[in-house]
Amino acid sequence: MDLKERIRRSPTPPTQGEELLAASPAGPRGGRKGRAVVLPLSAAALVACAVVLLLLAGGSAARRGQFVGADPTVLPSRGGGVGDLHLSQSKSNDGENVTIASSEVVNDKLLGGLLTTGFDEQSCLSRYQSVLYRKASSHFPSAYLLERLREHEALQKKCGPHTESYKKAIEQLKAGQGAKVMECNYLVWVAYSGLGNRILTMASAFLYAILTRRVLLVDSDKGTADLFCEPFPETSWLLPPKFPIKQFKNFSNGSPESYGNMLKNKAIRSNPAFLYLHMAHDYSDYDKLFFCEDNQQYLRNIPWLILKSDNYFVPSLFLIPAYQEELTRLFPQRDSVFHHLGRYLFHPSNVVWGMVTRYYDSYLARADERLGIQIRVFDPEPGPFQHVLDQVLACTLKENLLPAINSKQPIVSTRHSRLKSVLITSLNSGYYEKIRSMYWEHPTTNGEMISFHQPSHEEHQNSDKKMHNMKAWAEIYLLSLSDVMVTSAWSTFGYVAQGLSGLRPWLLFKPENRIAPDPPCRQVLSMEPCFHAPPFYDCKAKRGADTGKFVPYVSHCEDMSWGLKLVDQSEW
Repeated sequence: MDLKERIRRSPTPPTQGEELLAASPAGPRGGRKGRAVVLPLSAAALVACAVVLLLLAGGSAARRGQFVGADPTVLPSRGGGVGDLHLSQSKSNDGENVTIASSEVVNDKLLGGLLTTGFDEQSCLSRYQSVLYRKASSHFPSAYLLERLREHEALQKKCGPHTESYKKAIEQLKAGQGAKVMECNYLVWVAYSGLGNRILTMASAFLYAILTRRVLLVDSDKGTADLFCEPFPETSWLLPPKFPIKQFKNFSNGSPESYGNMLKNKAIRSNPAFLYLHMAHDYSDYDKLFFCEDNQQYLRNIPWLILKSDNYFVPSLFLIPAYQEELTRLFPQRDSVFHHLGRYLFHPSNVVWGMVTRYYDSYLARADERLGIQIRVFDPEPGPFQHVLDQVLACTLKENLLPAINSKQPIVSTRHSRLKSVLITSLNSGYYEKIRSMYWEHPTTNGEMISFHQPSHEEHQNSDKKMHNMKAWAEIYLLSLSDVMVTSAWSTFGYVAQGLSGLRPWLLFKPENRIAPDPPCRQVLSMEPCFHAPPFYDCKAKRGADTGKFVPYVSHCEDMSWGLKLVDQSEW
């Protein structure tokens, strides 16, 4: 039985207070060093441990003789990264060798404490199996973030759908005017726009829910439940279908229920039952006042907030004075916000996870290195375009992401050469076919073997189709498993992949007039997504201002000069 099966069958991680076997400290990214430490146990306890482990492993280790008489061994999973299983040999009182697994597997499965126990693992295989496919992150969640996540899970369980608290809140919502802030207050996220945008806005809404101690409920439209597992234990984040505000999906920037319109028309009421927050790209200057502290004070008194957005508005939350201290404690490394929240929230459903693992194990698993290239073209014509192909090749060759080809030498097979797998994601198959043909017809100058793979080519984006979204989510996840990544400017698809991966990708600049830009790409300052439509307003001075110059950790984006993104000050 291989390592993947061992972790799949490993027992549920112990709860707090139970004894764990002490393990050696984590080593550098890509592997761990040192021997595991075995706590003193009686002979009976050692034998019991051995029996349990052999049962879990199906006895395969003993049959294959992998660990008998061996030093503590690291079994490589995906690239020798996360998921390495440390084993230690110890002799019982009667002299028999006993193999004991360290608690490191448990820690890996929970992503260093980011995830929690309490789930039926079979209902969401990706939650604990992702460790088998992704290298260890070099970005560690803060202890305070872990504490607040556990608090929020308790809040979701207490106040979520079908609880008594939820029923009371719904009755108050039906009553309308005169509502009072209760113990349980809610933020309802409305499904809107394409998949990449939806993922980014769900993460933004979740962070806002944490800051304001609100229960997050998400609209199940556009196949939310088919794409993602439930992130909170013993409850659901899906908004029940009998939600009394029937028209909420049709709210827009012109709706009288919107907070911006109420401000504009001076129609603010003292205690409305709910407010609609329009945070999409077409929001007005009045809607943007959401990011002013005075307005946040007012919104705290509204039991129900309904939010629609297609923006990653997290950077502007860092500019609200009331939240700055809390955000600094949550994310001392400020460019890791989406990396942590994305890995916590977004676990592919079992159907999508099957698509991810089947493709990865078939085409990518045996490579020495995986290069992901995401090509997004914002052009009304389908392409492929020669200038885009030229730009991709110029970037990957200039930055030594792909080796050059040798057009003068004959093709000679070298069976033991280093293998690099290239995953290309694009709506069009033309780029993949042309680049693949180049490396099929000619050898590389360094002898490296290159394989190219493209899971799908849908030709057109169709965010209302269930299978289209499943394929898109599977490809985003596959892209995020790369060792090195190239992404396209303005693309939320690429933003999500880079955030989940923890990588700073090479960004392909947006072409103008169908001319490949020079330089073709650059490595981004941080893995954080870009907020495409931030407000340009100084809330204190009450006048227009460049919000990208307020604090050193909120800067303008590499691909959109007016956008905002979080950066870590140490990277400057």
